[in-house]
Amino acid sequence: MDFDLAAQSSDWLQNNQALLIDYCVNIISALLTLVIGILIARFVSNALNRIMVKKNVDGIVASFTSNMTKYLIIAFVVAASLSRIGIQTASLVAIIGAAGLAIGLALQGSLSNFAAGVLLIIFRPIKKGEYVEIAGVGGSVESVQIFTTVVITPDNKMVVVPNNNVLSNNIVNYTRTGQRRVDLVIGVSYSADLKKTREILEKVLSEDDRILKDPSWTIGVLALADSSVNFAVRPWAKSSDYWDVYFSLHENIKNALDEAGIEIPFPQRDVHLIQQ
Repeated sequence: MDFDLAAQSSDWLQNNQALLIDYCVNIISALLTLVIGILIARFVSNALNRIMVKKNVDGIVASFTSNMTKYLIIAFVVAASLSRIGIQTASLVAIIGAAGLAIGLALQGSLSNFAAGVLLIIFRPIKKGEYVEIAGVGGSVESVQIFTTVVITPDNKMVVVPNNNVLSNNIVNYTRTGQRRVDLVIGVSYSADLKKTREILEKVLSEDDRILKDPSWTIGVLALADSSVNFAVRPWAKSSDYWDVYFSLHENIKNALDEAGIEIPFPQRDVHLIQQ
């Protein structure tokens, strides 16, 4: 009986030798197609990204477009590999479509993040390197990925925000216009000469080259507070100089007022004792 089984196996191999060879060749071809296709996808993605960067395309658009190109090529390569080993891609697409519907219902959040990412790339309310406030997070935009936006905070923390949260909330872009107003409140004593105080404030602003002449600054009495007369000092500076101007103005104004003998009051209370 063992002899008959061996003979039958030998006959089957002889009769199907060509079929087995074709099958093995197809599997090897499919594997080679898959490997080469993935390598080509990476090469095309990297080359496209370099070209777009050289053309001064925004880094976010370049990164998003190159990644999408890579994934589309890989999807095409996978379909070609499956077709090579005899799997009908038409029926496979139908099965994937049915499964995709079920998966899509379960992953509505991810799909909305993907759609939001596409809209962020199209309308470009934020760009790489811009300082923004999105979904309650302030920082510099690092990248807009397929599902998330990466932001680096001023204290160097990486915050990953879902794209849908970015698009569904207000986006405050501090960099896009290139200019920012520096808002300061300077309080002086009620005994101070307001005209002289204004002249000193104007002198400090005029001596700082980082402060823009157009638009012009604003200096005015903001409020008559409990223990001080508050001046609103509002110069304009480049967005990149904002914090340097903000910090240095406080120091320079304090020194200038001290030299002029103008007091910057602090909260205090007079207590009157009445003896019987």
